[in-house]
Amino acid sequence: MAFQPIVNLQSGKVFAYEALVRGLEGEGAAHVLGKVTSDNRYAFDQQCRVRALELASDLRVQVPEALLSINFMPNAVYEPRACIKLTLATAARVGFPLENIIFEFTESEQIDTVHLLNILRTYKDIGFKTAIDDFGAGHSGLNLLARFQPDIVKLDMDLIRGIDRDSVRQTVVRHTVAMLKDLGVLSVCEGVETLAEIETLKHLGVDHVQGYALGRPAFEAFELPSISLAEC
Repeated sequence: MAFQPIVNLQSGKVFAYEALVRGLEGEGAAHVLGKVTSDNRYAFDQQCRVRALELASDLRVQVPEALLSINFMPNAVYEPRACIKLTLATAARVGFPLENIIFEFTESEQIDTVHLLNILRTYKDIGFKTAIDDFGAGHSGLNLLARFQPDIVKLDMDLIRGIDRDSVRQTVVRHTVAMLKDLGVLSVCEGVETLAEIETLKHLGVDHVQGYALGRPAFEAFELPSISLAEC
């Protein structure tokens, strides 16, 4: 696993680290995920959760207040309460608080909405936080948000790239963030690569940001933001 920081724009502190799968020789996520099939999807999803928790439990002494965000595959979950047992056992074994764990799914994945909502509501009942990833680029979008409000929504990077030079994207993001705040949902903007983008997002009312401008994924490490937001 590699871990990338998600940073609070107001305080400049790390809000969470997202666990990103890597190969044994450092291969990227696409290389690893390309080997996932219907036959090994469940085992892969389970082991990713376990490894993320094990590594993060050792690393979190550096940033104890930071949350851990774990990607999960809804299509790998056949019954939420049965499939979560290993995660719960691992969290108990390594002493990782359930309320400090975020489960995020990619909104661009084609899935059964009823099944997804069952997973999200079950995770919320257990005490986990939930997040929609790549919001604005997927299949469900606002229809899903109207039926379930997660703790966090991560806006797709295609909306963010070059936003400092694009008034249309600024309008879309400003109103999306305002809507999320009305719903009590934190916004995270992904793919932030420049100081100009960060400054623009600050003015648009964005809560948190993630991207190379603040820190690249670090292999089996929690690294602090590479810049100070006081510069923006």
